[in-house]
Parts: sequence; C-alpha cells; structure tokens
Amino acid sequence: MAEQGTYDVIVIGAGPSGAVAAASLVRYGYRVLVLERQHFPRFSIGESLLPQSMAFLEQVGMLQDVVEAGFQHKNGAAFCRGYDYDFFDFRQKFSAGWGTTYQVQRSQFDKTLADCAERQGAEIRYGQTVTAVSRHDAGVVVDVLAETGEAYRMEAGFLLDGSGFGRVLPRLLQLEKASTLGARLALFTHVEDRIVDPRFDRNKILITVHPFVPEIWYWLIPFSNGRASVGVVLPRDRFDEESMDRLATLQGYIAEGGMLSEFLSNALFDTPMRKLEGYSSDVERLYGDRFVLLGNAGEFLDPVFSSGVTIALKSATLAAATVHRQLQGLNPDWQQEYEIPLRTGIDTFRVFVEGWYDGRLQDVIFANNKSEGVKAMISSILAGYAWDSNNPYVSEPARLSTLAELCRG
Repeated sequence: MAEQGTYDVIVIGAGPSGAVAAASLVRYGYRVLVLERQHFPRFSIGESLLPQSMAFLEQVGMLQDVVEAGFQHKNGAAFCRGYDYDFFDFRQKFSAGWGTTYQVQRSQFDKTLADCAERQGAEIRYGQTVTAVSRHDAGVVVDVLAETGEAYRMEAGFLLDGSGFGRVLPRLLQLEKASTLGARLALFTHVEDRIVDPRFDRNKILITVHPFVPEIWYWLIPFSNGRASVGVVLPRDRFDEESMDRLATLQGYIAEGGMLSEFLSNALFDTPMRKLEGYSSDVERLYGDRFVLLGNAGEFLDPVFSSGVTIALKSATLAAATVHRQLQGLNPDWQQEYEIPLRTGIDTFRVFVEGWYDGRLQDVIFANNKSEGVKAMISSILAGYAWDSNNPYVSEPARLSTLAELCRG
C-alpha cells in the first residue's frame, strides 16, 4: 500500500462538523487533511438550523459566507395539531445570543462550509473512503481507498470522525451501542410548495402533530426559492416497504394533518422520495487514544428539534480546542473538557425528545396558560441553547415533567 504522507490532523467527512473542525484547527496552525467519501454538492437531511449554530460559524469565520448564500431566514418554530397552533419566536428567548438563523438546502450549505474551510487552508480530498484505522505511540494510521481504486495510507497526530450517519470509526473500532430511543423512520422529499395561505409563516419551521396518533409528526421547512422540505416521522412498524408506496404514504398522512394539509394543497411533489430509518444512535464513548467522534458520528437523537447540526458544530469547536491542547503536549482531560460538556447539551435535548414522544412537551407547547417567562426558557432550548446552565430547564431538565403537569392543570 502506497504511503502518501503525514498531517497533523486527519478529519473524516467534510460535512458541517468536519468542515468547522478543520477550519478551527487550521486557525491553530495545523496541517489538516479532510477525507470525504462523496462529492459536493450532495443531498443531506437536517435542513433547519438553530440560532446557536450561528455563533459557532462566526467563531471560525464562516458566517459571512452563509449570510451571503441567500438561504431562507428563520426566527422560530411553529407547532400545529389539527387546527391548534402556537409558535416560539427565538428572538424572545431566555438565553443571550443569536435569535435568528436559516433554513437551508444542505447540498448548498455543506458545500459553502467545506469551500470556506478549504480557502482557509484545509486540504479536502473527495471520493475517498476510510477502510481501516490503527494507532501507534506517535499518532494514527489511516488506510484509504480512492474512487479510482487506488489504496493508500496516511498518518496523523490525531483523527477526528465527522462522517455523520456513515459512523466510520464507531463501525471500525466497534464503539456502537443501541440507542435508548424508539425505532422510527422518516419518509421525506422536496416539493414546489406553492403555499399562498397567509397563516403560513415562511420564517419558521412548522412541526405538525398527527391529530389522532401523537407519536406521528411532520416537518415542513420552507426554503427561499419557493420550495420546501416535507417529511413524516413514523414508528417503524407503521411502514412496510414491500407493500406500501413511499409517496402515497406521505401524502396520505399529510391529508390527515389538518392545517398542514391545507398549506400543501397545491404542492407539486416533483422529487423522488427518500427514507431514513435506524437513525437514532449512540456509542460507548466519544473519544479514545488519538481519536474523537463529532456530531452524528457519535450520537444522534431525533430530527424533531433540528438539533443535529447544532450538536455537530458544538462538538467540532470543543474537539478542535482540546486537540490543540493535546498536540501542544498539555495532556487535556478529554472526559472533563470534551465528553461531559458536550453531553450536557445532548442530555438536555434528549429529555425534550423523550418528552415530545411521551406527550409531556406536546402538553406544554399546546397549553393556553404558558407564562411568558417559561415560554422564553423553552424557546431558548428550541433555539439550540441547550448548554446555558442559567436556564432552569438545562440545569434541571426534569423540570419538564412538573411543567407538563401544571400545563395540564
């Protein structure tokens, strides 16, 4: 196998976590190589950003590129159940920081970030698949298969896995473990939405709950070009690929969606359907000897609150700073400096995801008697500020159960 050189850091995956980590490390002065299996632009799910993400993009000099890309402005999240409707304005939140963000076609968004990382000095190689990883005292050895069929080997002082749902290192190093969240799948597509209904706010993601089966929900994410991402999330046992058509299933559920069905009454379904299942994942640990897992490569909860990109960017900035300290010989405590801080926010989101599916959070969202102060605290978490320990629902996420009882009362 050909030897092709040594870098300070190798990053697997050029998605948001990989691009931001690479840009951060380049800013610290390291030689960084990013190995990406696909070619950009390419389709990806996770199209509604959270305002907390903007701070991370600003930190690595990517914000201006995103602002100039022409994405759909987003200032909150709206919720619908039949014809019950409420919304959270992220500009009216408990935590300090960004209150607006964007809804993005990930093909364009991810390429924007990757191109920015490349301009800053990271080297990105597309069409490259990591096939094996080994470690030695000085760092890591990565075996790569190029799309041309050439196999080669690279070395680095540290390895970051930002491969997302590809989960390269969890598979190669046997780090995967079963998620505690239920087995669900998503059916989704892009449409020409043709929405003219004045009740619909394009500046907000719309999350709709099925009026009779509350564990079934839909997303409607409008883009800036008159198109939208539309999907339904179902318990795994409610869809059979052999006997059920994907498009007919999605449209059938939309027809039962109350206000949502009226919003999409003129929509043109002109794009092939996609399915994603088994997406909730977990790992035994997020770091090890000379490697760290970023974003979805480590843990993915659920798409309901669009937390994936925010967690990915948070993990990238935390990991880059900790890798820097390690490469400087400072012997960082990865548990205290990376895993525990990252899991603080993940665990907050987890409580809200669990509360969504067991009904507690839905009772809060659709309650008529929410105080403005409590609504601002919930809005902060929905905006991505799941690491703000000043928020009582971050410092003590179990408060959600008490709040749900009060709202029911």
